[in-house]
Amino acid sequence: MKKAIYALILPLVVVSGLVLANRQIKKEASKNSSPKPLTDAERRAEIIKWEATPEGIRYKEWEASPEGKKVYAGGARIMKYIRDYSNMEAVVTSLSLPPGSLLGFGVMARIDGDDYILRFDNELQQLQSLKVNDKIIIKSHSVSVAPKYAYPIVSGEYVERDGKIIYKHAPRKGHC
Repeated sequence: MKKAIYALILPLVVVSGLVLANRQIKKEASKNSSPKPLTDAERRAEIIKWEATPEGIRYKEWEASPEGKKVYAGGARIMKYIRDYSNMEAVVTSLSLPPGSLLGFGVMARIDGDDYILRFDNELQQLQSLKVNDKIIIKSHSVSVAPKYAYPIVSGEYVERDGKIIYKHAPRKGHC
């Protein structure tokens, strides 16, 4: 009888020990998973550290090159529209992105005489109806640059053609 009781208690002790150990591991993991936001000084220090890496050096060289300055100047020219989320008149110049592009779906467009990559989060049937030389109205909240591309990248959030909305970015769920 004693052997049967010991045989039943031993697995119970082992299982409860495993459960408690697993609970302790989860508590430690949850403490480490949410890092604190960096202060301005810490962020600047991280940027300086990154600029010293080979990648950072190549990026700084690209920024100072004529091509990098041209891309930054193009982004600066439309910054007023981006900041105000106002209409930008554009003409579609190409239905494909530059070779080797990893931006997903997009088109090339000319805004105020400069070429831009117009990038979309997803490809919709309405966007496939665009043709070269179509005049469109664009609204966006962001313009970005990358050394890989010779053009500023505009994130398309609203596109209108002939007074009809053909694309409108859906707001993210759970955010303002």
